[in-house]
Amino acid sequence: MTNGALVLLSGGQDSATCLAWALDRFDHVETLGFDYRQRHAVELDCRAALREGMASPRLGPDHTIDLGVLGQISETALTRDTEIALREDGLPNTFIPGRNLIFLTFAAALAYRRGLKHIVGGMCETDYSGYPDCRDDTIKALQAAINLGMNTRLVLHTPLMWLDKAGTWRLAESLGGPRLVELIRTESHSCYKGERSKLRPWGFGCGSCPACELRAAGWAAYAARAA
Repeated sequence: MTNGALVLLSGGQDSATCLAWALDRFDHVETLGFDYRQRHAVELDCRAALREGMASPRLGPDHTIDLGVLGQISETALTRDTEIALREDGLPNTFIPGRNLIFLTFAAALAYRRGLKHIVGGMCETDYSGYPDCRDDTIKALQAAINLGMNTRLVLHTPLMWLDKAGTWRLAESLGGPRLVELIRTESHSCYKGERSKLRPWGFGCGSCPACELRAAGWAAYAARAA
């Protein structure tokens, strides 16, 4: 399907915005989530509400892949109940080596089988916590490797690559107005600790982990500009 897309939908703000972006551009859109025994696995539970809130004749099946082995080999703060901190090399200990490389490779295999040409992910080099597998060069190199190795012409799209979080909120508003912004604010999940007991102005979360701080700052900048 030349105009079909597969969206990596984690349940977070970025991937939810990517789903809206894809639905605005492609005739047929399917979604894919990964269970890698993440500490904030509650994000997976948010995916259904996001899909329901963006229901469209263009929205096709949802897929989930069990990548528990990734959690087994990852000694990180996203797969272990440990304090979130910076490592000696300057990267946060929430970085899971190879995660996006694995995600996109599995997504490519599924897209190939499903006849979908386009793969959409929320990787971002502007607000990316220093993760090297979120960089534009990484994604471009992986696209080349995937297409060479699979003898195909899949396209990896990263519509948030050069947006900060305020820009991501603005993109959501441009795609679906206040209704989409509210859906993403209340139904998506970004908090690394998996906290969803308190709804804050920018959404649910602990308010203190790096993901919450980034999302809160982005919301504040977005709201200030909109006021």
